[in-house]
Amino acid sequence: MKDILLVLPEIVLLTLAGLILIADLFVARNQKWFTYACGVGALLWTAVYVFIPFTPIASVARETAFSGLFVADGVSTVLKLAMLLSAAVALAYSWTYLKKHNLDNGEFVALVLFGTLGMMVIASAASMLTAYLGLELLSLSMYALVALKRDDKIATEAAMKYFVLGALASGLLLFGMSIVYGATGTISLSGISAALAKANTTAVALGLIFIAAGVAFKLGVVPFHMWVPDVYSGAPTAVTLILATAAKLAAFALAYRLFGTGLTPAYEDWSIILAVIATLSIVLGNLIAVAQTNIKRMLAYSAIANMGFLLLGFVGGGKDGYAAALFYAVAYAITGLVSFGILVLLSGRGVEIENIDDLKGLNARSPWYAFLMLLAMFSLAGIPPTIGFWAKLSVIETIVGAGYTWIAVIAVLASLVGAFYYLRVIRVMYFAESDDGAIALPSRGETVLISANALAILLLGAFPSLLFSLCAKALQAS
Repeated sequence: MKDILLVLPEIVLLTLAGLILIADLFVARNQKWFTYACGVGALLWTAVYVFIPFTPIASVARETAFSGLFVADGVSTVLKLAMLLSAAVALAYSWTYLKKHNLDNGEFVALVLFGTLGMMVIASAASMLTAYLGLELLSLSMYALVALKRDDKIATEAAMKYFVLGALASGLLLFGMSIVYGATGTISLSGISAALAKANTTAVALGLIFIAAGVAFKLGVVPFHMWVPDVYSGAPTAVTLILATAAKLAAFALAYRLFGTGLTPAYEDWSIILAVIATLSIVLGNLIAVAQTNIKRMLAYSAIANMGFLLLGFVGGGKDGYAAALFYAVAYAITGLVSFGILVLLSGRGVEIENIDDLKGLNARSPWYAFLMLLAMFSLAGIPPTIGFWAKLSVIETIVGAGYTWIAVIAVLASLVGAFYYLRVIRVMYFAESDDGAIALPSRGETVLISANALAILLLGAFPSLLFSLCAKALQAS
């Protein structure tokens, strides 16, 4: 019974996803809003099941289920809540966009729910087997979502690239896991941690290289970043919104469970690999983003740079480093929901927002939405008083404390370069004139939701300790 109670949120979400998929068969084509409302409700209801048993997080004891395959702790609680809320908000933003593009079907909702279930499994993985199963459930759902617009050649091409490269990355990850299993004799992450002291160091180091490659692909960092700009720009913007927010939290969860739990004793080996990957991602991501005119490709390269920053938390190591990385992941998800959310909402009612120039004169056409986008750009650039500033600062403090001052200097200089293309978006919105007239604005409910989302960037920027202390407590309870 204890095991069932620990996995109750996953059982609830799986059950509701199955019921929604069946019920959608009986919903008329012009009533699909009901399916979407049920999808958002399922995510929020599951979040209740995650939240209630683990309050306050500081008192959560680390518990395992199913012979050590599943773990419930502070980190899994914070991640699951962030994943569920991110997916629910993304689904709420997407309705009008999907309806306009004839994608308002039950399959979209079901795939989002199953993908979120995969994210939750990764967050609670206590074994390499569980982590891999959750990853594949998430990946298969994302492949299908990217390819959902079957009559669009660009979306189909993006889905094929994502699938082929994703399959390759999964193979690399699985190969690395098999090597570590051969060296340690166990797939349990806690067992691997205990066995590493006696394991064959050469075999473990080889396994680490393949595992790092697999995780790097899921995070979308250099040199495994090739799919990110193509998939971000080719997929429907509503799908890109999910890939850029909730899916990034799942990638962090995978990295934390593997590096922060199972492979911690091998920190000296994998920290060097991640340091190189993170530094290259920050530099190349920011430099290449400067040359982009497509806003989704620009934000894709921005994501590469930001995931590099996230990895720096792992390079810093220890509870403080992982707490900084968790803080960064949640802050980035909040900001991503605003930046891509605005693109989804505006594209659902007017001209498709594909290029930066499509935002010309947005301040004259909708001052409030221009201000919300400004907040998102400031946060991505790491400009105070937004949450993005504190997220970057916490990571930089961690790596300086770990003795990687040279990486901190490079990261700060690269961020200054990154500020250029974020400020270019603001210049286009406020100082460039548009040839178009007024735009059809989102509904009042959508405006209230994204306004609350954007104002969270300011609120958490003014009181960053609210979120950071939560992340720190989650790590202490793990």
